[in-house]
This record gives sequence, C-alpha cells and structure tokens, in this order.
Amino acid sequence: MTITEIKRPQELSRLRRLALAAQGLLQNKPYGRGLAGARKAINHLGYVQIDTISVVERAHHHVIHSRVPGFEPHMLNQLLINKDIFEYWSHAAAFLPITDFRFSLPYKNAIKSGQTHWFRSPDKKLMEELLARIRSDGPLRSRDVGASTIKRAGWWDWKPAKKALEQLYMQGDLMVSDRDGFQKTYDLTERVLPSHVNLQMPSMEEYAAHLVDQQLRCHGFASLKGLTYLRRNAELRKAVNALVNERLAQGDLEKVKVSSGDEFILERGALERSLPRLKERMLILSPFDNSVIQRERLKALFQYDYQLECYVPETKRQYGYFCLPLLYRDEFVGRMDCKVHRKTSHLEIKNLYFEPHPFDEHRVVTAFVEAIVQFCHFQKSDSVSLNAVQPEHLTQRLRSALKPLG
Repeated sequence: MTITEIKRPQELSRLRRLALAAQGLLQNKPYGRGLAGARKAINHLGYVQIDTISVVERAHHHVIHSRVPGFEPHMLNQLLINKDIFEYWSHAAAFLPITDFRFSLPYKNAIKSGQTHWFRSPDKKLMEELLARIRSDGPLRSRDVGASTIKRAGWWDWKPAKKALEQLYMQGDLMVSDRDGFQKTYDLTERVLPSHVNLQMPSMEEYAAHLVDQQLRCHGFASLKGLTYLRRNAELRKAVNALVNERLAQGDLEKVKVSSGDEFILERGALERSLPRLKERMLILSPFDNSVIQRERLKALFQYDYQLECYVPETKRQYGYFCLPLLYRDEFVGRMDCKVHRKTSHLEIKNLYFEPHPFDEHRVVTAFVEAIVQFCHFQKSDSVSLNAVQPEHLTQRLRSALKPLG
C-alpha cells in the first residue's frame, strides 16, 4: 500500500480545502437557510456539541450560525420538539440526528449494565420513583427536581434526585423532550421517539462503518485516532481498524501523509474532486466547532496550535479566557478573546491576536471587520470595542475600521 506525501503548498491547500468544504465552511449556504438549513447541517456534521459557557452566544448555536444563514438560536429547540434531532452523548453532550438514534444504544446499554458515566452507585430506588412519577404525571422539568437556593459547584454537587434523573437519561429510559435554555424537560423514551426510528442494536461492525462513513463525510478525511475520537471502547476501535484495513486493501480508501508525519485516510480520488473556491472572507468560529475540536488534527493540517484557556489557571493563560479561532480563506490566522455584555448590548474584544504570517494586512483587516459586523448581529450587540491587538501596529487601523460600529 502506497502513501501519498503532501509536500507542495498547493497540495496542502487542496487538502485543507477538502477538509473545510466537508465542514461547510467554504460555501455561503451549503445546507440552505434557517430551520431547514440547521436540520441539514446537523445531519451532515453528525453532531453539534452542547456547552454551557456563555461569555458569547453558546457553542451549539455558534456552530450552526457559522454555516447556516438566517439561523436563530430558538431553532435548535424547535428541531428537538419536532423530533428531527435528539440530545445525548457523542464524545461530549450533543445534539444528534434522530436518524442516528440506534448508534446511541450501545453506550446506553453499557451504562445500564453498570458502566460509570458521571456517578458511581446510582440510587435505583429513587430512579424507580422518578420513572413512576413521569409515567403517571407526564414530563418533568429539571428545575422541578432537587430545587435548592444553595449555589453549587457543578455536577458533582447535584442533589440525589437530579443525579437519578441524569442516570435515567444516560441509560436510555428518559430523553430530553424540550429545553428552556439549560433547563431540560425529561420524558419517557417511548413517548419521545417517533415511530419510524430504527431501534435495532447495531453490531460492532455496523457501528464501526457508521463512524468511518460519518467522519469521512463531515471531515473529508480522518486519522485512525480521529475516527474514534474520545470513544473509550477498545472493541469499537478494533472494529474500526479492521474496517479501514479492509477498505484500504480493496482500494476504496487511500492514505496521505503531511509534513508533521501525521497520516490521514480518505476515499480514493477525494483530492481530485471539484472543490469550492476560496473566498476573501473570515469566519469567527466557536472553540467547540466541529472543525477545530480535534486539536492534534488542527495542528497537523493547519499548523495552528490552539488551546481553550478557560480551563487554564488565569496566571498561565497566553491569549485569554475564551478565544475564538479566526479562519481566513484556508488558514487559521488568529484568535479573538471577547465577551458580550448583554445588559448594554456591547461586544468587548479584550484581545485580538494574529499569527505571525505574511498575509495581506489590508485584506485581512477588511475581512475581519466584515466578520465582526455579522458576529455582532448574531450576538445581538449594537456596539463593539477593541482593547488590545497583536501585532500592535494594526491597532489604530482596526479601531478606525470598527469605529462605525460604535
């Protein structure tokens, strides 16, 4: 088996374009607009990660906004109510296509059989009581269980009833039927699922094929490690490896190697496909965006070393609490640490950092300002301020360009 080495800049650019096009980040409206576009985007991407950090609009809304014109945050809950998507665990908490429901069953079955997700030794008596209550009285809101005026540190401080609800959800007895922000409504799985959903437990071979096909579809190519990203299932990894080797031997897949030494698997002929042209535009992405969440892949493909520093002690942060990656054409050219002040509808850019790169400064500044206009609209911000810029010589130019935005 031969491995194609990606050496020339134009070859790397084509590989990057394949990745970005597969993620829907090169086209203006790859999935359409509004509610229908959001549904199609999630079906293509395979999941959208849910996150609680709210210094800017939440990650699950941000990811869809970056790909779907006319998207509004309320649309995700509408898709949930319409039963086009469901909420469960991917490599993290996520919204997933309802058509992929059966592939959540192996993990649910493992949790029900005793595997620990959040909590050891679940309170089975309390779980039975909650199930009986929901069965007789109807859906139950998370705010109605274990209510307390005491501010708690996180999920490890949850009250027993909340833990029991979450255990029932993780093992598949309950589903989230509705959301009001981060307040979830739970109901019996059989009352939430539409009748057409396939409930057959997938074999390990079927699960492996699902993951491989999904990753190649939404990423364009994948490393062997990336195919089972953060899934700690040795049997699944073994099945994925066997399937990849089989498809490589049959000639359906091929391998490429980039300068870092990382190898990627892709469908044969994928690099020869017609790809969208690069546009003079910038995208401000979420740190949890599907295109950047696999940090090793990001560094190997784009030479972009990115870490989300909200989990780093403040004294050790290099760029800021919640830096957003900046994608210009086919390169990640910087990051922006910012915060939305919702009471005053103001976007504060605390730190804007551009990577050392011989880019055309005028074009990048123009693209950044255009991106900020759209970002402010998405954040419902009427004004913007800029505190610090690296390199410093761009500070005045950027402030002048942003001045009309207030």
